[in-house]
Amino acid sequence: MKAALRKEIKRLKQGLTPAGRLSFSQIICQNIELHPLWKAAQTVLAFYPLPDEPDLRPLLERYYQTKRILLPVVQGDKMVIRQYEGQESLREGAFCIFEPQGQDLPLPSLRVDLVLVPGVAFDAAGHRLGRGKGYYDQFFASCPQVAASYKLGIAFPFQIVGEIPTEPHDIQMDEVLEI
Repeated sequence: MKAALRKEIKRLKQGLTPAGRLSFSQIICQNIELHPLWKAAQTVLAFYPLPDEPDLRPLLERYYQTKRILLPVVQGDKMVIRQYEGQESLREGAFCIFEPQGQDLPLPSLRVDLVLVPGVAFDAAGHRLGRGKGYYDQFFASCPQVAASYKLGIAFPFQIVGEIPTEPHDIQMDEVLEI
């Protein structure tokens, strides 16, 4: 069922025009900015978008000097976290994702106020379907203080589905951003 859902969402994403992606992404960024937890957050773990994900780059650029913006970096089969210090600090890394250069932050002392989480699909209960590698679930399991932070799922409207099949290790979102 997960494979079929990933395939269907991929098909829907392929039908999204560049103008449609831009429009949805702008609305998503505006809704994040209006969210009370975003307004209050000092440290945010976000994500640098893949070409088929909501584009948060304008949000990252607008706030990295007034909020501590952190981004995940894939190293082998795990994620590490680095601070985002502007577009010019990024280099292309694993899976063609742009990643911040610099020091990996020590996970045991990592504290964040808000986590923006991408996904292939979400349901209204906050269940998330990822790309299948388990990076976020493994990261949250290894960093329980971040897993305890408020997790906001970020997706295009067509990525919010009736029900996501779950497994015991799947980490649930506290909220899925609606647009």
